[in-house]
Amino acid sequence: MSAWVLPDHIADVLPSEARHIEELRRGLLDTARSYGYELVMPPMLEYLESLLTGTGEALALQTSKLIDQLSGRTMGLRADMTQQVARIDAHLLNRSGVTRLCYCGPVVHARPDRPRATREPFQFGAEIYGHDGLEADLEALHLALDCLKGAGVKDIIVDLADVRIVRNLLAGVMVDEQVLRGVHAALAAKNATELAELTHNFPPASRAGLMALLQLYGGMEVLDKAEIQLEGIAGVRDVLSHLRWLVQRLDGVKVSFDLADLRGYSYYSGTRFAIYVPGGSDALVRGGRYDEVGAVFGRNRPAAGFSLDIKQLVAVVPERPLKAAIRAPWGDDVQVAAAIAALRQQGETVVCVLPGHESEVDEFHCDRELANVGGQWVVQAI
Repeated sequence: MSAWVLPDHIADVLPSEARHIEELRRGLLDTARSYGYELVMPPMLEYLESLLTGTGEALALQTSKLIDQLSGRTMGLRADMTQQVARIDAHLLNRSGVTRLCYCGPVVHARPDRPRATREPFQFGAEIYGHDGLEADLEALHLALDCLKGAGVKDIIVDLADVRIVRNLLAGVMVDEQVLRGVHAALAAKNATELAELTHNFPPASRAGLMALLQLYGGMEVLDKAEIQLEGIAGVRDVLSHLRWLVQRLDGVKVSFDLADLRGYSYYSGTRFAIYVPGGSDALVRGGRYDEVGAVFGRNRPAAGFSLDIKQLVAVVPERPLKAAIRAPWGDDVQVAAAIAALRQQGETVVCVLPGHESEVDEFHCDRELANVGGQWVVQAI
């Protein structure tokens, strides 16, 4: 096998795409900072028991393992940063009030999580800890929308759900973990046959409610239908009221609902959202409320947030034009060097043409050049 062949679903990022990814990264972090979110940088590697504490099986299967040569203990390459940020909030910061944190960096998946996906996503996310009201859910959603709009995403579709509906339908139902996972998978896949088989011994009200969820997707009318079809299920009316409250405060986006949507990691505890663009089958953003994410670290703090993959985002937004650059001659002349340094300090990109390379392709599309005019080095149009 050739030495330059990379593993499946792993790829180099070449200059044009890398520039676009970096511009998006800067924009996303600036947007998060404008909301008051502080940047944290969790490590790429952690001991496995810390990295996977409290996570679901899906994340454990996505985590690549290796042996620490110093301690002999098993470490994991992070597949998601949410758990790490919860650890930082719980143990390193340990603040009593509201804490807003954001992060951005690569994660590694043991296998691609969707067709044609990379195994090395570049994850950006934001978390707000310490407030259990809907205001935090709304702030996370508003920040996610502003991040996408700032990146140039058009015609945004927000899909809302709430895991408490299914939890309330399953309250008091005694099933083992395997059956529960099957129920969740059948709901996500809208598989009525499988769901009927798995729930044939469930109490009638729970079974009927779960089967009804398979049809409860669409526009605002879904909430009205749910209120009728799930009448009598404890807590459902409040959940539907919360979803209505959120929708009333979203402007300029299309909103849909899928009350059977349970995709994602197991730590979600309330409202969930996924953000799509027309024609896209994969969500650009997933987020919501996960109050229990910090419980395993000794602080069961309210939490809401979201994450996205910048590599996925870069594929659906228009490429930004390359900043115009200045072409300059190479030389030892003190005046030339001073002029180039001054331009760079002003924020300009100055590309020095090395001797013998004057006719090569200009990758930066220089539209100006530094030229000697009357003994003075000045910038002029090409």
